Amino acid sequence: MNLSLTDRIVRVTAGFGMVAIDYASNLNWDILLLAVGVWGVMTSAFGYCPFYKMMGHSTCPI
Repeated sequence: MNLSLTDRIVRVTAGFGMVAIDYASNLNWDILLLAVGVWGVMTSAFGYCPFYKMMGHSTCPI
């Protein structure tokens, strides 16, 4: 795990927000919004971000 609780809350909120916007609108950016939204929700659910790992960054207090 490399995500703190605050980071996870922000990611899940933003992820569900993007998925909701994707569902409610008829934008040409449907796939991008859905992919970014699902990415945010999945990284929040697992508490792990591969990009943080590649950069050597961690917000987890442990």
